[in-house]
Amino acid sequence: MKIAVMVSGGGTNLQAIIDGIGEGRITNTEICLVYSNNPNAYAIERAKKAGIPYVVKSPKEFENRAEFNEALLQILKDAEPDLIVLAGCLVVIPEIVVKEFKNRIINIHPSLIPSFCGTGYYGLKVHEKVLERGVKVSGATVHFVDEGTDTGPIILQKAVYVRDDDTPESLQRRIMEQAEWKIMPLAIDLIANNKVKVEDGKVIIDGYEEVQESILG
Repeated sequence: MKIAVMVSGGGTNLQAIIDGIGEGRITNTEICLVYSNNPNAYAIERAKKAGIPYVVKSPKEFENRAEFNEALLQILKDAEPDLIVLAGCLVVIPEIVVKEFKNRIINIHPSLIPSFCGTGYYGLKVHEKVLERGVKVSGATVHFVDEGTDTGPIILQKAVYVRDDDTPESLQRRIMEQAEWKIMPLAIDLIANNKVKVEDGKVIIDGYEEVQESILG
């Protein structure tokens, strides 16, 4: 399976995917493209180091959003990915891309959807809101992308306990280490091995009990 990974920042989830492939935890998978909207994203350095083709194209380079959306669609179509992975990508995925790659785009969100998701909830802002609300259990969610914001079918989730002394930064780091870097590679591996299907807006996973045990372990 060929995957295109879309990033905007440091690329820690990209690195988790690269490592997962290298260590054999993600099978039958190769990264055919890393795309970033941010020319200063450290994720690009990670792609270079791993010898992965990359493209940098910012919406600011275009006269309007429609032109950028068409260019983005063409970039992705040219790469011919079987799956698109949003790994810390802050670009709103246009409807023309979602329709072209229906049920072939996945995203990692730093909360247990449907909590703390939707417009305005991304990155550190999610963890700030979690702490403001006094939430006791947070975590991460991998889901398919549809035309809404964080509304696509949920693939995997992993819970992480919130500590009394957490800061947004410490909670973010722990959710990355304990949840994001585990369930994103696992979701990719499941999809690559044809163990994931969408029925009536919900994800069905072959061998789900075993998958749950591996997440909890």
